[in-house]
Amino acid sequence: MKIIIGVMGPGDKATKTDLDNAFKLGKLIAQQGWILLTGGRNVGVMDATSRGAKSAGGLTIGILPRNHPQGISEAVDVAIFTDMGNARNNINVLSSHVVIACGMGAGTASEVALAVKNRKPVVLLTNDHSSKAFFQKLAPEKVYVVESVANAIATTQTLVNSHSATQIP
Repeated sequence: MKIIIGVMGPGDKATKTDLDNAFKLGKLIAQQGWILLTGGRNVGVMDATSRGAKSAGGLTIGILPRNHPQGISEAVDVAIFTDMGNARNNINVLSSHVVIACGMGAGTASEVALAVKNRKPVVLLTNDHSSKAFFQKLAPEKVYVVESVANAIATTQTLVNSHSATQIP
């Protein structure tokens, strides 16, 4: 079974740091041979991560909130149209072996919370100290705070390797 890494992050309100980190994450995810899953839109972390993965020849999946292709990232290979709006966040989380939160916003926080609730490992790559403290307090055994893209990938690799025996869904 191929490993799917979900990268969640802000759309319109992504910072330059979020976008730079997202592009690098996408590239390194592809180089690991993992499949990238995002929210699939052509904005923010979703687009930057997908573009990064495509630049390294990776496979990208976009879980779209609508029932049509308007606003989809050009770097999405497999588009899944849900017509579910933000409810698609549950699909994003449940379909990922590991969730990486790159930056933070309301939608990202909801995805991290869903991941915690479903006992999915979460790697937080954000400068938002209150988010880090909140999610680590909520689930210290499932939330891993990192300070760099390289650490996010290394932590994800460790999580994938340690959970391969238990077949993380």
